Amino acid sequence: MTRGRTVVLVNVATLHRNASPSSLQGLVTSPQRGLVEVATLASLYGVYELVRGQGHATLSAARAHTDAIVSLERNLHLYGEHAFQSAVHTLPGLATLLGVAYIVLHFLGTGVALVWIHRRHRGAFPVVRNTLIFSTAAALVVYVLFPVAPPRLAGLGFADTVNQGAHVNLSSDMLGSLYNPFAAVPSLHFGYALIVGVAVGLLATRRWVRVLGWAYPAFMLLTVVGTGNHFFFDAAAGGLVVAVGYLVARRGGRAPARSWQGRPGSAVAPC
Repeated sequence: MTRGRTVVLVNVATLHRNASPSSLQGLVTSPQRGLVEVATLASLYGVYELVRGQGHATLSAARAHTDAIVSLERNLHLYGEHAFQSAVHTLPGLATLLGVAYIVLHFLGTGVALVWIHRRHRGAFPVVRNTLIFSTAAALVVYVLFPVAPPRLAGLGFADTVNQGAHVNLSSDMLGSLYNPFAAVPSLHFGYALIVGVAVGLLATRRWVRVLGWAYPAFMLLTVVGTGNHFFFDAAAGGLVVAVGYLVARRGGRAPARSWQGRPGSAVAPC
């Protein structure tokens, strides 16, 4: 813990030295050097995982909240996760693909997109970065107040596709000690995909990159539901915290019109 706090403090101090102007507003609205941004976001995410993993909810309490979500979806005639996952498993290889995607894309997809935005559209980076940070903070509060068992742990007959397809047991003693298995609402797998997908869709100049960006959140929705890790409700909640995070980021940053434009000389070859 002491080492983790030291890393965070060093990164904060580095940000303070490099921000221009050297004020809190400057820290919020100005992109920093790439290594500083990466180190800071990695440290903050580490703190987030550490705090999220301290949940003490019982399986029965988490399942009770899951039952309430299923009841709400049934009343709204939106409950279709069982049929959706069954359809996924009828297509050869798709379950395995989604299991691997669930493990890999949350970190790799988000990381690649953030690096691309920082390098190619640096003027937009502060808004994307701050939206990610604020939405993550909001999600953390919900995890503590409203623990929810994911479908695969809810005792409702869902398959654990990540375990079966990617051969990664998210409920093992080792992995279970690193994260809170009842942090299902909101889905930040979908939330992060929404942040970077919309950013890429709006910022990219090449058509195929824009299409890839707009399609990414839909693919992540397919992934989180098809693997039995989230309900549609969870994804909707992820979209809601992202919207809140964006509104907070926009109020604390520069004007919206400038947020999505690269500063002179800040962008390199279009993509």
